[in-house]
Amino acid sequence: MTAPSVRKAVLAAGGTGGHMFPAEALARELHARGVAVALVTDRRGGGFGGDLAEVETHHISAGGIAGGSLVKRLGGLLRLALGVLQARSLMRRLDPDAVIGFGAYAAAPTVLAGSHLGRRVILHEQNAVMGRANRLLAGRADIIATGFARVEGLKASELAKARMTGNPVRPDIEAVGQQAYRAPRAGEAIHLLVVGGSQGAKVFNSAVPAAIAQLPKALRARLRIVQQVPGGVLDQVQAAYQGCGVAAELADFFDDMPARLARAHLVICRAGASTVAELASAHRPAILVPFPHATDDHQTANARALVDLEAGWLIPESDLTPEALAGQLETLINTPARLELAAARAGGLAPGDAAGRLADLVCGSANENGDEADQGPDKDRAAQPNPKEAAA
Repeated sequence: MTAPSVRKAVLAAGGTGGHMFPAEALARELHARGVAVALVTDRRGGGFGGDLAEVETHHISAGGIAGGSLVKRLGGLLRLALGVLQARSLMRRLDPDAVIGFGAYAAAPTVLAGSHLGRRVILHEQNAVMGRANRLLAGRADIIATGFARVEGLKASELAKARMTGNPVRPDIEAVGQQAYRAPRAGEAIHLLVVGGSQGAKVFNSAVPAAIAQLPKALRARLRIVQQVPGGVLDQVQAAYQGCGVAAELADFFDDMPARLARAHLVICRAGASTVAELASAHRPAILVPFPHATDDHQTANARALVDLEAGWLIPESDLTPEALAGQLETLINTPARLELAAARAGGLAPGDAAGRLADLVCGSANENGDEADQGPDKDRAAQPNPKEAAA
């Protein structure tokens, strides 16, 4: 098969970080290969920054059509229809060779317009459960790139299109995974990182300090906690930690996450696709508490991908009692070998250079009949070594 020549690519992504970050990583990789890039997003999308600040950004109408009241769904359908008309006009003017959709209904109008005009269409699914918008668009895609080796929601007829690329992460996150991980031994400081993703997780504000308070005094004295605290309750959470004699650095957001991950011995977090990808790339063990209201419970599926590798521990939010979390923390801290084994196995989830793999698919430089970067999810999973054997 002759590789298509790609002059220009349009990236379609919803305005949230989970969709925008992989789009930005791909944009950077395509730009380095000499491919012109344009971004199409909804009103929430602010465009790319830094070295990609000059990438042209276009905003179109978009709306969800699943869930909510009938009036809300009809409104979403009307906004989606308007977005399709806007996207068709935009696609004719931009004249791209390829359209890459990163999920969310905000990407749907652009992908539909690209398909209608006969452009090469690639979808990227970040989660272990196919998103509703990507399910709607899957039949129009030439290739479906996946962040996980196994993805629920793909039809049998669509499996042949699926290629496991992984989820792109920042180079400075990948650099963390290249450093040797060592769990703390008896008497050494224990660095615990507690984060809830871009929106934070309010449940951690109460659950984690309450669990820490139940740990033995000698173990609490060793803890060094860094925690993201949303909701404007920094003083209350700080007071809770001071009350049990634990050193804690708190903020509503951290803009130096690679450095925080590098210092962390254990992470408590949600299980969004980007979070799980960063844990795997950084080789950091984690206690995962999936957001219980995530669409189709996709965060639990994401978490299980790590748990199946014995690279993390899953606690549903409904089971996140102080006693349960304290027991898990004490067990892990007192068995450093378990933490080190989990760190080693976490890397099995991340194939590496996900942005490069995705760019290969866009440019057609991957052999669509069998290159490593172009294997289907189930095939890729079968090719992975047994994590227990790999760690032996």
